[in-house]
Order: sequence, then structure tokens, then C-alpha cells
Amino acid sequence: MFIDKQIFGAPLAGISDKPFRKMVRMFSPSAPLYTEMISCHSLVEKHKNCLRNFDRYDDEGYIGAQIFGADENLMAEAAKILQDAGATWIDINMGCPVPKVATRSGAGAYLMRDHKLAGRIMNAVVKAVKIPVSIKTRLGWDEEHKDWQDLIHVAIDSGISFAALHGRTRSQLYLGKSDLPLKPDLPLPIVANGDIKNKDDVKHMFDLGYDGAMIGRALLGRPWILGELSGVSKKPDNVGKVVLKHLEIMLEYYGNKNAIQMFRKHAAWYSAGMSNSSEFRIKVNQITDKKILKSVIEEFWSC
Repeated sequence: MFIDKQIFGAPLAGISDKPFRKMVRMFSPSAPLYTEMISCHSLVEKHKNCLRNFDRYDDEGYIGAQIFGADENLMAEAAKILQDAGATWIDINMGCPVPKVATRSGAGAYLMRDHKLAGRIMNAVVKAVKIPVSIKTRLGWDEEHKDWQDLIHVAIDSGISFAALHGRTRSQLYLGKSDLPLKPDLPLPIVANGDIKNKDDVKHMFDLGYDGAMIGRALLGRPWILGELSGVSKKPDNVGKVVLKHLEIMLEYYGNKNAIQMFRKHAAWYSAGMSNSSEFRIKVNQITDKKILKSVIEEFWSC
């Protein structure tokens, strides 16, 4: 069995919001979790259309707030805001591959191409806060530039506390197979990430020498998986009650209209592989009333 704090819940854009983290916490009280990635510009400028800019983390346990951006001063300011909001540690996104972040904004995975800028950002954030700072990155920009170890050495020099490494290059996006190498002898803890779905995958990462394992897409529709892997909980007998609780928390956080629309993807993930799941998803995608949605969920899971 694996130690609870060795199993991380990954930052997942559009998914690992406060309601989702509350669901994970029901099954894994101590696991380290990440926020969604947060724009330093949006946070510092207090964009009101982004609820996560105003989250408090004091009641969330062991949580890393992940920020992205290309301006070291704004990144430092954002880190201070998140520290004051109760984050356990700050994470700098250096792996997001989507063009909006990695090319047009010069942030995320782009920092793998500009180690000097990456170093300035890391130094600025580390100096700005009193809590630990980590980075999350990839193997490199593409197959010809797998220089992640160089970036790790910059991180070590900058005072970074640990790193998470995704086993794909930026050019792979999320396609193909994640393929992490043996962890080299580096004086920095590294958490493995990418295609880790079960206990065998976690064991393989530790056999490769990594100091932790980060679960990403395997969390979708299974907020209990971190608890399963660390042995503190198991899959609930009635998943429908979990689905209803998730909906309730989302309604409270986002309001009826937004919550119902956003919950549709979660309903699809929870129901994946079940009998009549296609019909269930079609029905859910047409519902705009919370009472009807709850009734449909109760009927589908017999709860």
C-alpha cells in the first residue's frame, strides 16, 4: 500500500475546481491536491468572472495553488495572493501544451524553451512567499529537445522544493503513451505524472525511482481513486449518492444555470461504462432544471 501523501491529485483545467476538490477530500482527507491552473493576470487584476480568483484554501488541507504566466513580477504577486488565501504551496505551470498558453502567452510549456525566463520566474516566486514552491513540467518541447533535466537544475538553483514530471513532450499534447525514464540521481524530489491509473502503475513509478505519483484523468468520474490507492477508502457502494453530492456542491458554488451546464461532463464520466449510459448522457444534456436533473440521477443509480 502507498503512503497517502505520495499520491497526488493533478491540476486539471476545467475539472479540479473547488467543488471537485471537495469530492476528492471526502475519500482522501490528506492527499496533496492541486487547484486548476490560475492566470497570474486574472488573479492579480481580480477578474470577477473567474470564481477561483476568490477561493480560500484554509479548509482544504494539503493544497497547491498552480499559477501560469510569463511575467515574473505578476507571478510573484499572484503567489503572494494565493499564500495569503491559505495555499499550502505554490506550483508554477511549465507544462501546459495548449496554444493559448504555450505559444500565444509564452507561458506553460513555453518555459521549457526559455530556461532563463523560467529561472527568473522561479526565483521571483520563491523569494515572494514563505511556503514551498514547486514546478510541473514535461520531458521537453519535442522529441529533439528532451531537456527536462536542464530545467530541473535551474529549479534546484532557484530554490524549488519539488517537481512534477509528465511523461510526454509538448508536441505530443495528450496523445500517445506517457513514457517516463528512470529517475536520474538528482537532489530534488520528482513526482511522476501521465497515464497513471491504478496500483500497478503507481508501483511502476516508484520502481523507476520517482518520489510520488500524480493521478490525472483517472480521477474523472472517480473522485475516490486517490483514497483507494493510498488505502484510506474504497469505491462507494452507491455511486449515485456521490453524484448527487457533487451536483449539490456545484449548485452552491456556481449557481443553478452554470452548475447544470458544467455538471454534464461529470455526469458522463460518472456513468461511463454503465448500462444505458448513452441514453442517460443524452437525457442529462437536455436538462436545465435542477430538480429534474436530480430525479434523473436518482433513477439511473437507483438511489
